[in-house]
Amino acid sequence: MKILIIEDDKDIANFLKRGFEELHYTIEISNDGEEGEYLSIINKYDVIILDWMLPKKNGIEILNNLRQKNIFTPILMLTAKDAVEDKITGLKTGCDDYLSKPFSFEELEARVTSLYRRSSQMSNIMEFSNLKVNLDTKEVLKDNSIINLSIREYELLLLLIKNKNSYISKDTIEEMLYSNEEFLNSNVIQVTIYNLRKKVGKELIKSFRGIGYKIEI
Repeated sequence: MKILIIEDDKDIANFLKRGFEELHYTIEISNDGEEGEYLSIINKYDVIILDWMLPKKNGIEILNNLRQKNIFTPILMLTAKDAVEDKITGLKTGCDDYLSKPFSFEELEARVTSLYRRSSQMSNIMEFSNLKVNLDTKEVLKDNSIINLSIREYELLLLLIKNKNSYISKDTIEEMLYSNEEFLNSNVIQVTIYNLRKKVGKELIKSFRGIGYKIEI
């Protein structure tokens, strides 16, 4: 499990780091809000432990910004605040769990493990717009009805979803999906995109001449 700890108290951050590393987790630490938010955006973590009060940018701001960017990494907030109103604020903003200081490492570890398990179970099903993709069965549903995709169409859809909101070039698609093809028709990617658009909805897949394709969520 890879965890990001955003905590300005270095003693607490290092204490948590040592505890989780003894459990063989991979830990990264940030001691201010701006850096913590940046790391949360550019890297993939299984869980983020986020302090409420931070220099440069507080935890609620970070939480709100991440959710607005469609980053739904499980987040557990740490805070000295114990008021019911503060807990409600955090939960409404999108945090997944909440722990008031002081706390025991054992309780924190149990909550983090629970968040990770819950997230792992949910991550096998991806939902956006009117589509649902089951990664276990490889079924794709549109408006709750199964649509039949070819292997290449399914692989292309997954590639676009995993890189949502970013253009993927034709060269990248060719390298990722067709690297084992000895002879490749020059328009095979355009044809696959065309067929995929017909099945999932033309408006879902955006194109930009000379740049590539993307799914905008």
